[in-house]
Amino acid sequence: MAADRYPFTEIEAKWQRTWEERKLFKVFEDPSRPKYYCLEMFPYPSGRIHMGHVRNYAIGDVVARYKTMRGYNVLHPMGWDAFGLPAENAAIEHGVHPAVWTHENIDYMRAQLKKMGCSYDWDREVATCDPDYYRWEQLIFIKMFERGLAYKKRSTVNWCPGCQTVLANEQVEAGRCWRCDSEVMPKDVEGWFFKITDYAEELLAGCERLAGGWPERVLVMQKNWIGRSEGAEVDFQLAERPGALRVFTTRLDTIYGATFMLLAPEHPMVTELTKGTNQAPDVAAFARRIARQDRIRRTAADTTKEGIFTGAYALNPFTRERIPIWIANFVLLEYGTGAVMAVPAHDQRDFEFAKQYGLSIPIVVQNSERSLREPLSAAFVDDGHLYNSGPYTGLGSAAARGRMAEDLERRGGGKRAVNYRLRDWGISRQRYWGAPIPILYCPTCGTVPEREERLPVVLPRDVQLSGKGGSPLADVPSFVIAACPKCGGQARRETDTMDTFVESSWYFLRFCSPKYDQGMVEPNAVHYWMAVDQYIGGIEHAVLHLLYARFYTKVLRDLGLVKLDEPFSNLLTQGMVIKDGAKMSKSKGNVVDPDELIRKYGADTARLFLLFAAPPQKDLDWNDQGVEGASRFLNRIWRFVQSHREELTPAPPALDTLGDLSAAGRAFRRIIHETVQRVTDDIEDSFHFNTAISAVMELVNALHDFDAASQDIRGGERRALLKEAVETLLILLAPFAPHMAQELGEQIGRSGELFHHPWPIPDPRALTREELLIVVQVDGRVRSRLSVEIGAGEETVKAKALADARIQSWLQSRTVERVVVVPGRLVNIVTRGE
Repeated sequence: MAADRYPFTEIEAKWQRTWEERKLFKVFEDPSRPKYYCLEMFPYPSGRIHMGHVRNYAIGDVVARYKTMRGYNVLHPMGWDAFGLPAENAAIEHGVHPAVWTHENIDYMRAQLKKMGCSYDWDREVATCDPDYYRWEQLIFIKMFERGLAYKKRSTVNWCPGCQTVLANEQVEAGRCWRCDSEVMPKDVEGWFFKITDYAEELLAGCERLAGGWPERVLVMQKNWIGRSEGAEVDFQLAERPGALRVFTTRLDTIYGATFMLLAPEHPMVTELTKGTNQAPDVAAFARRIARQDRIRRTAADTTKEGIFTGAYALNPFTRERIPIWIANFVLLEYGTGAVMAVPAHDQRDFEFAKQYGLSIPIVVQNSERSLREPLSAAFVDDGHLYNSGPYTGLGSAAARGRMAEDLERRGGGKRAVNYRLRDWGISRQRYWGAPIPILYCPTCGTVPEREERLPVVLPRDVQLSGKGGSPLADVPSFVIAACPKCGGQARRETDTMDTFVESSWYFLRFCSPKYDQGMVEPNAVHYWMAVDQYIGGIEHAVLHLLYARFYTKVLRDLGLVKLDEPFSNLLTQGMVIKDGAKMSKSKGNVVDPDELIRKYGADTARLFLLFAAPPQKDLDWNDQGVEGASRFLNRIWRFVQSHREELTPAPPALDTLGDLSAAGRAFRRIIHETVQRVTDDIEDSFHFNTAISAVMELVNALHDFDAASQDIRGGERRALLKEAVETLLILLAPFAPHMAQELGEQIGRSGELFHHPWPIPDPRALTREELLIVVQVDGRVRSRLSVEIGAGEETVKAKALADARIQSWLQSRTVERVVVVPGRLVNIVTRGE
């Protein structure tokens, strides 16, 4: 075996094979031990893992290995988020069935992950496209349907006439379909929804309980997405016609300044208000144009405010004045009621809209200085005192809101209300490669859920994927035509499939008992392992996946399947991998292939670089020189052990039998145990792997220094300290570079797996310092450093500082006026020129 370079190809393959044969990472429930559930977000099997995957899984593997060495019973599973649109696209483009494409990719990516040396319990592997997996979410769908938590309704969606299918907002680019470039149209379609809004308050309250374990940034994003607002619902009666527009407002105190109303272009009242009028064609054209635009851009602060008058009017319920009804691009149907009372003096977007179209801007809330004057240069959006507001004039905003709400309720014109930005989760997809929705439509019985004993409703393989859009399941009679679960008559199956976020909302539970066939989860196993102690993934999943998983867990709790409120106790969101100033992507040509990296440098080097180059939460700038540096560091350790095997292999005398160590020995042993303390603290403190590895590097430097300087130390002490240092080094290195650490441990006579070796504990005796390093300043500037005995007197410290050769050179031609000693920290010598 090579002595000068770490032969990673041979060594890594050896230990990966050994670990797999021994099933080293397989775990079982063990109530006698503390459990630790470490989980990285499972990947979509796109074909190859990328460097972002490698970083994510390296972080998780260090945590899992470290916690195992700390004595925890660690669950560290892996699986595949296997349904999704890319598999259908591949089938259309390459003529391969989505199932074949998916499983081939899973096989390839599994092999890649094994080459990384990750400590996964592969016996727990799941793929969400397996009927044995999705049968259980079909059962939960039925339970939710029976409780009213799953329902069907019509909603406005992005519709591509070319593909004949619904598009997500992210699939609409400049108003056109991302695939066929057809102009996207708004369309009302029927679809299935989960009633996540029933859990809005609990989801919001849960964010407070997650504080400390989850990044504040993620919790803020979830709170904003839920968007709780306290206010009032107010009815604005239509003028000259029956009916009313209901709005939700948090600023009822400004209603005297509501001089016009705004509707979303998609609002169902738009057509009714303009029917038969001269405005109808122009309004319809405007609504179609705006509805095709990106919703995020429509509501952006810098987007130009656009609108069109409908020709209709409403009555302000407090002033009884007729106010015009407009359509505006920045009003969205899914926010509030899709209708807004516009108060231009006290809302900036309304202000900009009013300025654009010459609408009145009366002040109805004054600031505390009562200095607001018309015309305003910008909206005054803070609370104040009411002004020109009838009987409420002079009241503070908060008091006015309460009194106005009481008066509104007494008159029957509205009510106090809590509103949420959150909308119910639309789970219908007009696609093939997804979990079938277990619903049938019977001409006699109506909408009927499948019987539980007939689950799973299996996705058929004999489909034709044409790319024409719509669900191809509708063209499979053997799937569509089925017996009604109630009456036995002919019924028609639902042909929509479930959103893939449904599968990822409970996979972490299935890992607890993946082979269990009597239910979604085995109660004892899920009670033992859950919640996930450490969840690791990208910030891009901060809202949808994490919010849906929290919701789904609460539903399962209410169904009696689990006993927990939150699925993830702690969350780490790792940063992106950046190269040449941009996130790695094929389109930018800046991708580093993990396979090539491992072929050239080995998995240990790849892992070490990704963990050392930046803290896990920060973006990592790819640096080829950094990879080379990680490789040189590992080779330096390899060469040291190879060149000292004769000293390290025989068991040295126990340190306790050697009596007092030499000064050099004591100093070196203190470094060993200080390194243990530093590495432990860095891993425990928010997983600062980069500084932990830096401490290990410093230990390697100290090891070489001691080796060079200890040739004259008695043989027993030198050998004992070298052995302790190398063994400690390999144990500390094992979570980061497990293959080399295990191999070198075996070479120096360590028996057993480092994976199960107890994590070292610093020896308090070794940490005891006999000397302190203090700074010596001349006129406030650092000029030297001194080692002094702990407890040394002030005069002794002064004398040693003044006698220091470097200080002597700075004192030439100067007179010492006084010497200030700060005990244990510094000496400052104050001088004047001669």
